[in-house]
Amino acid sequence: MRLDVRPLENRWVRLEPFTPALEHEARAALDCDSDAWDVMVGAAYGPHFDGWWASALKAMEAGTRIAYAVRRLDDGAVVGTSSLYEINPPYRRCEIGSTFYRPEARGGVVNPACKRLMLGHAFDAGAVRVEIVTDAINPRSQAAILKLGAKAEGVLRKHKITWTGRPRDTAMFAVLDEDWPEVRDRLDARLAAFA
Repeated sequence: MRLDVRPLENRWVRLEPFTPALEHEARAALDCDSDAWDVMVGAAYGPHFDGWWASALKAMEAGTRIAYAVRRLDDGAVVGTSSLYEINPPYRRCEIGSTFYRPEARGGVVNPACKRLMLGHAFDAGAVRVEIVTDAINPRSQAAILKLGAKAEGVLRKHKITWTGRPRDTAMFAVLDEDWPEVRDRLDARLAAFA
C-alpha cells in the first residue's frame, strides 16, 4: 500500500493536503464550536491550533498521516479538515479521522463526499482495511459512520485520552477491501441524490 500525497476532488469537495499556504484558511475553518472539540482527542480551535497544526505537519513528514483541508467547491470555502492517518503500509491499513466540519457543513454532502474520496484513495492504493473511529459518547458521529456503510466492530475501553484529559472509549468501525464495492456503490448513490 502506497498512499500518494495529492489533492483529491469530486463534484462537491476538494481535499487539499496541508501545506503552509493553507494554514490561515484551516485556522479560520476550525476556530468555532468549542463544545464539539470536547469529544476529540486533540483540539484545533483558538489557542490550540498552532500545536495541532505543527503535529499534523510532523506526521505528514513521517508518512503516517495525510491531513486535508476540506474545500467546499460551490463557494470555495475551507469548511473543515479530515485525515488519512495511522497509515501502516506493511499491514495495508489506515484510519480516517481527525474530522471536523464547521456547523453549516454538517449533515449534507460534505462528509459523504469526503469519505468517498478518502476511501477510494486508500483502496486504490491497496488497502485491505480502513478504520473509522469515534468517541463512544458521540452517537451522531457513530450514526454518520454507519450511514457510510462501515461495520461496527465494538468499543475499545479507555483507548485514548482526549485533550481535556478524559479517558476515551473508542467506538471502532471499519470498511474492508471486500466491503468496498458495496460501500462505494452506496456512497455513489447517496451522492447522486445531491446532484
